[in-house]
Amino acid sequence: MTLLFWSSIFQTLFSCFLKLIIFYLCLVCYSYQAADECSKQNGTYYNKTCVDYETSMSLGLRATVKLMEKKTPAEDYFLRYVLDVSSGIDESGEVKWYLALCLLLAWIIVFGCLCKGVQTSGKVVYFTALFPYVVLVIMLIRGVTLPGAKEGILWYITPVWSRLAKPQVWGDAAVQIFFALSPAWGGLITLSSYNPFYNNCYKDALIVSTTNVLTSIFAGFVIFSVIGYLAHELNVDVEHVVNQGAGLAFIVYPEVVARLPVAPLWAFLFFIMLLTLGLDSQFTLLECVTTGILDCFPDVRGKKTIVVLIVSILGFAGGIIFTTRGGVYWLELFDKYAANFSVLLIAILECLLISWNYGTDRFRHDIELMIGPRSEAWGLFWSTMWKYLSPATLLFILFFNWINYEPLKSGDYVFPEWANAVGWIIAFQPVGVIVIVLIWKMIRLSEGTVKERFLTLLSPRNDWGPAVDTMLKSGDTEENGVIGEVLSMDSHTKVTYSLESSI
Repeated sequence: MTLLFWSSIFQTLFSCFLKLIIFYLCLVCYSYQAADECSKQNGTYYNKTCVDYETSMSLGLRATVKLMEKKTPAEDYFLRYVLDVSSGIDESGEVKWYLALCLLLAWIIVFGCLCKGVQTSGKVVYFTALFPYVVLVIMLIRGVTLPGAKEGILWYITPVWSRLAKPQVWGDAAVQIFFALSPAWGGLITLSSYNPFYNNCYKDALIVSTTNVLTSIFAGFVIFSVIGYLAHELNVDVEHVVNQGAGLAFIVYPEVVARLPVAPLWAFLFFIMLLTLGLDSQFTLLECVTTGILDCFPDVRGKKTIVVLIVSILGFAGGIIFTTRGGVYWLELFDKYAANFSVLLIAILECLLISWNYGTDRFRHDIELMIGPRSEAWGLFWSTMWKYLSPATLLFILFFNWINYEPLKSGDYVFPEWANAVGWIIAFQPVGVIVIVLIWKMIRLSEGTVKERFLTLLSPRNDWGPAVDTMLKSGDTEENGVIGEVLSMDSHTKVTYSLESSI
């Protein structure tokens, strides 16, 4: 729950930046039309002013512009004006009031959408799920028509096999999947609990996973077509255009949006799209936290609005540090440590508990109760994946990252040792919570040795069972689209798994 809480804080920071960039694009701090007109007149466009050739030569502006470090207007505005970045994490500086207000606005929106439950947030999914594709298609059409787009796309699709030997590549890939699909974060478990029992979760999982991969590939073409253009404009190599992280959303995309006809309109639509996508992720994370609290303290279930309000206030207070001048450094610190090692560890524990302790045969049987019987080949394939391939892959990525660990860097800036120490504390805090809960539950068991208590926690409870009035076996009856024979069960049975629930 701690991991979800902190991740929700720094994800909200992304939302608070969006409004500021919208104002930037609407005000047009840099005019490409004016720069082009100045170039046609053999002048030098400098500091929003077209300087004629004689004045430019007398002041040495051409030599200055030629030798100075090239930055895009979006990058300069984002770093210098929106963030007002300090020299390092040691210098957090003052709170930027406009960022704090945007953070407050983001949390007010989240609270307003979740105070009545997930039914409210679910209504906007039809728009937020389809609208991004419309915007991405338009941006791709515009991006591929820009000079240098071909070089950017070729750089994107050309494999560099030597990079596969770097653990950071595998770690980033794993974190990307964990962020995109949210396994081991609790969001899937929380939201799936609202599905009907006989919902085809297997088909949903395949559709979501495939769509996620294809969308990421498609978005890559959009991004690198623009990055290729920026490399052409700055006369540098593609890999030197922009760093990973927030720069992609707040530097690269604004560049292509600013070049579309009626730029302020598309800027508004694009950042509204980002805002809604970020809010959707925030809804899921906050729902996980509040659901965990309500499950642990059933007496407060009738006061969900108050619980959501308290969590939102704490989230806003915890996010204040990200609105300081050094907030971007804290964001990168949390991004590296909070959502990397701990998520991998939790995912490994879940794989081992389900496949080796609970058993793949039981797990397959539970799934087939919901989606109907499957072939032996299907069961063998997924049993092998759950039992061997998935945990082995996760363990490989985790150990590879630990062995080849490097202190955090942001461009040329190297984070101090104390910051990395704080990062490791953040990384293992969620795992520490699991250990503490495990010890607490073992203490609560009054009978048996330590080993016996531990084994008891690893066993299904006596009241385990499907949370429905009926369950299905092989037969001829069809109910809710699943073929099977209906067998009566008690209406009070529930699905409960002690240690998994604790995690």
